[in-house]
Amino acid sequence: MKRLLLVLAFLTLPLAVFAQEAKPATDAKLAGDTTQAAEPQPTPAKAAPQERLFFPKNWYWGWTQFDIAPSHNEIDPNMCAADAGAPKYGGQNAPCSAFARYQISGNVEIYPIGRTVARRLMFFYEPNFLFGKNLPQTLYTWSWSGIGMEWKWGVGVDLPKHFQFRFTQHPTIQRFGARDQPLGGAWLGSNGPWGQYNTIGVRKYFGTRHEGTD
Repeated sequence: MKRLLLVLAFLTLPLAVFAQEAKPATDAKLAGDTTQAAEPQPTPAKAAPQERLFFPKNWYWGWTQFDIAPSHNEIDPNMCAADAGAPKYGGQNAPCSAFARYQISGNVEIYPIGRTVARRLMFFYEPNFLFGKNLPQTLYTWSWSGIGMEWKWGVGVDLPKHFQFRFTQHPTIQRFGARDQPLGGAWLGSNGPWGQYNTIGVRKYFGTRHEGTD
């Protein structure tokens, strides 16, 4: 009987020791699993919305401006001679009185395509409207008589490093009403400011455009 008890004790003791050693490992594993499960998982970043192919966000930009030229400082669109008010041309009644008191100008840039390499393509339009009836040193009025529209238009392609390729077309001035005809001896011709031309050029942008207030 004593021998049987000794054998049982001999067999039971290693099992008890093994059980004590295995339990902490199991507890540690469970604790590790709990810690791992408690860690927050990173939220996947949302993909940026894709621009529309045509007329994307901010597809146009521009400005308008209104100017008044003070008396004796009229805008000269180079349609009439500087002495157009001389007696030989008719004095105060001289027909070539295309010296402007008012100017309305503007600029519009359009980027119509939002994706592909064509998104670098832009079109621009720059009109300049002139109004007035004045003769240097002879006649000064506040008349809104239409003189004409000087304008240019073109196409551009954005390049790296803030450069831009541009093709510009500048037609002759589009005259209004009674000014759309020869205007006596002081008349300089139909070209108007800058005449007619087209150019191929490169523009360099620098700095940051200051946005106006709402």
